[in-house]
Amino acid sequence: MAAYTAVDDPEAHFQVQLYTGNGSADHAITLGGDTDMQPDWVWIKNRDAADSHCIFDALRGPGKVFNSNHYEESDDADTLDAFQSDGFRVDADVKVNTNTEKYVAWCWKANGSGSANTAGSINTTATSANTTSGFSIIQYTGNATNGATIGHGLGVAPTLMISRNQSNNSWSLYWKVLGPTKFMTLESNASIGTSANRLNSTDPSTTLITLGSDNEANKNATGTLMYAFAPVQGFSKFGKYVGNANADGNFVYLGFKPALVIVKKSSATDNWFMFDNKREGYNAINDALRPNLNNAELDLSGVGMDLLSNGFKLRSGDDDLNDSNTFVYMAFAEQPLVNSNGVPCTAR
Repeated sequence: MAAYTAVDDPEAHFQVQLYTGNGSADHAITLGGDTDMQPDWVWIKNRDAADSHCIFDALRGPGKVFNSNHYEESDDADTLDAFQSDGFRVDADVKVNTNTEKYVAWCWKANGSGSANTAGSINTTATSANTTSGFSIIQYTGNATNGATIGHGLGVAPTLMISRNQSNNSWSLYWKVLGPTKFMTLESNASIGTSANRLNSTDPSTTLITLGSDNEANKNATGTLMYAFAPVQGFSKFGKYVGNANADGNFVYLGFKPALVIVKKSSATDNWFMFDNKREGYNAINDALRPNLNNAELDLSGVGMDLLSNGFKLRSGDDDLNDSNTFVYMAFAEQPLVNSNGVPCTAR
């Protein structure tokens, strides 16, 4: 039979890792999957305290911190100080390593520190592309020119892109299902925005991403990072759904058992929400973190979601996740619904 997925072992490309801080320097966090993975994009959140979300990548290097809940990049050697062959190492900063406090890290593998990509009109400083999992990290210097292009290295067109420059400008998120003139902002609860100058009104191609002149994607003479994702059957999906405002909430089919689901109402104002398979480990999943806020973990008390063998199901008509609005989502697999040998995954 034909393979259902190209990724039989999602943990070789993405893992959710829980850890407890010890407050000391050089606290090594070993990823818990069966396959060793050196992560290239690490997103850490303190579950117990109102500390900022901390985002690190191998292209900028250890100690370079983006926060999803505000604009600035910071230099902090006391945060993540090493990417390691089987995980990462944190220092003593409270945002990543307060003694006895609980943390979660979402970890993606790209392709190490990458190399320059010269396919576009802007040569990237580095492009680190994992073509198997459909994930690429791209670093480049903007030129504020409508129609400028950068190579993404994936070989297929990305359908989700998350970008921001290294000065004080907003995050910008593109979903193909929303179109190239629409954007979301990670640090805000705002509804969908419109701009022809983020991506020059152009969807990405199999090789290139077209940029506009807006600062969020192409600020002149400024370093910019873009995280680009192409969907891979049985591993990742980036789409939208319309809520049914019903206690018997919507089911969203993915084709895999999700390890991480991030949801945002796009047609109205509301917070972002992150759910994963590790913090509770059983349905219903009610423990939520919100990328646009630094708040500690929130118990939604029965209005979260179930993570199922083939997708996710909303558990109420609550307006955060399932009222009569449009929501966008990104999801990454714990296990494909059916692997390349035809073996189905287990139900939760």
